[in-house]
Amino acid sequence: MTPSSRAFAFSVCSLSFVSFNAAAATPEQVVEHYADVAHAVYSDSHTTAIQLDVAIDALIEQPSAQTLATAKLAWLAARVPYQQSEVFRFGNAIVDDWEGQLNAWPLDEGLIDYVAQDYQYELGNDGAVANIVANDSLRIGHDVLDVKQITPELIASLNELGGSEANVASGYHAIEFLLWGQDLNGTNSGAGNRSYTDFAYEASCTNDNCDRRRAYLKAASELLITDLAWMENQWAEGVSNNYRQTLLSESSENGLRKMLFGMGSLSLGELAGERMKVALEANSTEDEHDCFSDNTHNSHYYNEQGIYNVFTGTYSRADGSTLNGPSLFDMVKQSNPEKANAIKSDFDSARSAVFKLVESAEVNNVHFDQLIDSNNTAGHQMINDAIAALVQQTRGIESIAGLLEISNLNPDSADHQF
Repeated sequence: MTPSSRAFAFSVCSLSFVSFNAAAATPEQVVEHYADVAHAVYSDSHTTAIQLDVAIDALIEQPSAQTLATAKLAWLAARVPYQQSEVFRFGNAIVDDWEGQLNAWPLDEGLIDYVAQDYQYELGNDGAVANIVANDSLRIGHDVLDVKQITPELIASLNELGGSEANVASGYHAIEFLLWGQDLNGTNSGAGNRSYTDFAYEASCTNDNCDRRRAYLKAASELLITDLAWMENQWAEGVSNNYRQTLLSESSENGLRKMLFGMGSLSLGELAGERMKVALEANSTEDEHDCFSDNTHNSHYYNEQGIYNVFTGTYSRADGSTLNGPSLFDMVKQSNPEKANAIKSDFDSARSAVFKLVESAEVNNVHFDQLIDSNNTAGHQMINDAIAALVQQTRGIESIAGLLEISNLNPDSADHQF
């Protein structure tokens, strides 16, 4: 990880909290501001994806150690707003149905490009070693697929190829794999180490098929931009028949329920469960989120930051400005100031606990894949502390629902026991 990427994590964590005027926070205002925050987050995700595409163009035009490093930095920067968007996934079906094309994981990366001979993949997955970059056609079961022309449309069609969720052909993690390559270090220090010569021209090309590898990287980048532009538009003000209009036409009670369900489900079942507990209990780097780049600590932190954003009605934009407006916190303060402060304390504790994963990686150079090593007792404790704080934060979210008389919340635990 570089000093530039490190600045993203530390700058957000150090932001001072500014609350909107609690007396003005009506349910309708809070739901509308929630839509404003969502639009800002997806707008920043779209903008940073375009910046990533520019860096990818430079890498493709002139492959070098520098252009590859710049593209990696652009990918890391693009993850910052996007990971804060995942709080909108749960509770808003339009987001949940869409996000797999952008952020599905873990993936059998042998579908895309060359891998180590001993790489582990889902048993019975015909696509796990298909290697689109190296082949003009793929045989999946009885079907033969033409993949000669690598386009955004082709990549999109290959997701969940053969019915396997591990066949992920597009999105942030496909791009991550193409930029970094496999992380073959296990629970030892180090991320993927792909050479820029994998994108080189003619005799300088390594590992063959550099032309198709460049084409795949560009197609995946273009698809990412298209997908993010569509979702940004769904939350934009003044657009007829988009999701924002649908959300705001519903009762404010249902809008608040969607907000709370999204926060609770990301906090409990997804972040504490699928993204931390699963990897920890299995000591599995295959279950690490940003496994090729060793950026998992930041992905976890910005997921938590997204939950915090919705609770407080604040969002630190990619341009350095801050969006602030009516929030759930303001509504709870109106109802019970003492309880509101206690709940906010739980949110602060959760954000601090997850941020310790960032400090471990950025300050001590001990990344998430090292923390889950079976012999790293201190690392296990750090992750378990973060999980416990997220569970307590979820209790706070349920308390908010009770105070605001929002029934039938039931945040998704993803069948994990805490």
